[in-house]
Amino acid sequence: MSLVQLIAQADARGLAASGLACMDRCLPLLGGDDELLRPLWASLADGSDWGGSLEKARAALGSAQPAADAGAAGPAGDEAVLLARRMLDAAPAEHTADAVRPWADACSAASLRIHRLLDPAADATTDPGAAPSGDTAGLSPLVAAELRRQTAVLELLAGHGVNGLRGALEVSVEGRRVLRAVVSRRARGAAGPGA
Repeated sequence: MSLVQLIAQADARGLAASGLACMDRCLPLLGGDDELLRPLWASLADGSDWGGSLEKARAALGSAQPAADAGAAGPAGDEAVLLARRMLDAAPAEHTADAVRPWADACSAASLRIHRLLDPAADATTDPGAAPSGDTAGLSPLVAAELRRQTAVLELLAGHGVNGLRGALEVSVEGRRVLRAVVSRRARGAAGPGA
């Protein structure tokens, strides 16, 4: 099933987890602590309100410096940071299906765009709209991996409900490590030899 179909069929928890996972994977761009979004995951698990945890995350990231190494790589890094910030800013205070569906969809597109911007193997002519169809042919490795992660999160929640959250978080943590490594390599490359 394509990513678009999975998002269309997801329930409120699946949609919220999808958007949160995208945001979590892109956290290195905002200079946030790895555990910063953990209370939002806990809210999804127990069904509690996540509004307070969301505001705390926004406040923490508002005072954090965006990853200097992401922006140091030029316009692509700057755009990636801006897209990650928009994901957090647009997160709805309530995780009802009506509130999170447009946000989850936007987070999916933004995360794919971020991975495309930061992938050194990405071809500027690659159609970014092809990814949600589920076809990874012609996609750069980083974008194809992000597409697989987004699909995995939605499949875990669709197949296991609340019990799929642990697996979704593990997928997100793996993706965050990958993106952090990419951002770090870009920073070293931008600093030049001997940096």
